[in-house]
Amino acid sequence: MALEGPGFLVMASADTESAPLQRLQMIKGWIDAEGTHEAVIDVACAGGAAVNPKTSRCPDNGAQVDIRDCSINAETGAGQLSALWHDPAFQPEQRAFYYARVIENPTCRWSTWDATRAGVAPRPDLPTTIQERAWSSPIHYFPE
Repeated sequence: MALEGPGFLVMASADTESAPLQRLQMIKGWIDAEGTHEAVIDVACAGGAAVNPKTSRCPDNGAQVDIRDCSINAETGAGQLSALWHDPAFQPEQRAFYYARVIENPTCRWSTWDATRAGVAPRPDLPTTIQERAWSSPIHYFPE
């Protein structure tokens, strides 16, 4: 019988004053003979989309920002995302850490908001949009 990796029940709710959620992720980190590693795995996607099993990524959900007035298509995205995830690459002899991360749909960067309100072009040296995110505290796994 194969040993199943640790399971994580993760859930995130959108901030009602911000954009809807785009994806929920688990991040795993570990150290081995080759060095330090980190894996980012999407575990839940907005709109009921499925995670691509080959890439561990959600498909593009079509979220857009209109830079002229910083409006978003609020119907794209999720108010809440959740998943139960087991580490498919779990090795009981390997020390590791895990944490959850949630990513919102894109919104205007503060400097883009300022430029829009002032009626000027956004700064060319900065991206016009950002994707806010939140994350949990890490959970450490130590082999026996």
